[in-house]
Amino acid sequence: MSMIDDVIALAAAHGPRLSAQSATVNEAGLDYRVVMASDATGQRWVLRIPRRVDVSEGMAAETRVLDLVAPVLAEDGVAVPDWQIRSPELIAYPALPGAPGLTLTDTGEPDWHMDPASPDYAERLGRLLARLHSITPEQAEAAGVEVRTPAQVRQAWQDDIARVSEAFTVLPALTEAWQAWLEDDTCWPEQTVMTHGEIYPAHVLFDEEGTITGVLDWTTARVDDPARDLSAQYGAAGEEMLQATLTAYEQAGGRVHPGLAAQTKHLWDASPIGYALYALTTGADTDLATAAAMLDPEA
Repeated sequence: MSMIDDVIALAAAHGPRLSAQSATVNEAGLDYRVVMASDATGQRWVLRIPRRVDVSEGMAAETRVLDLVAPVLAEDGVAVPDWQIRSPELIAYPALPGAPGLTLTDTGEPDWHMDPASPDYAERLGRLLARLHSITPEQAEAAGVEVRTPAQVRQAWQDDIARVSEAFTVLPALTEAWQAWLEDDTCWPEQTVMTHGEIYPAHVLFDEEGTITGVLDWTTARVDDPARDLSAQYGAAGEEMLQATLTAYEQAGGRVHPGLAAQTKHLWDASPIGYALYALTTGADTDLATAAAMLDPEA
């Protein structure tokens, strides 16, 4: 049996009878392998198969996040997954409208279906984030979602940097830059907000006109630094589109503190830290080697 056949059989054990014909596999996610398949009525289903035990353990937390954000984003016509099957080995839900703005080819190359440097996308993203960030820490805490204070956000980065520095050889210039960032009071948030944590076009769904119709993969969502939802936009589209996104964000009610743009850039520059932590979680030789090269490119 192929991997798709195995997943179709797994889904059938939980209820939905899906067809392997026209089923597709998306390997882009670090935490889940995703299979899309149709039932007898033509309804497409999304089947998420956890790659590791630690991913399965986080499912209950993600369910609480989805319950919290779904009605808020729905006010702007943006959908989130409605998990109809949740087990340690499988999550399944009816596919949301729209298509992702970024997928990976069979060889792992990015395949863009939209322009991340489009002013139209910057405006839509800014409005989406303003709506998401309007959820207060108090509302999140009441829903059982993880809440980090500004001090905890900063401490978490300090702890992560220490862990990565202990496990890998890090270029001294990187270590110095990280230390200066940790000590710079101007860029750290005074307030934390409800964040997705991995907002980039692979997790955002669009209709043919470019309207955002849905947001996927809330695995890393929590109350945290608002800049974490802007850093991928800066990385993909640069300074000008970051500013356009922030303008739309502020006009839609988002709070732009003076150091938000600078913090967004710092978080993008700190992406090797996140990848190194991921590599330490998987323990895979290829992941560890990639992380080592990111942290000490001169080695």
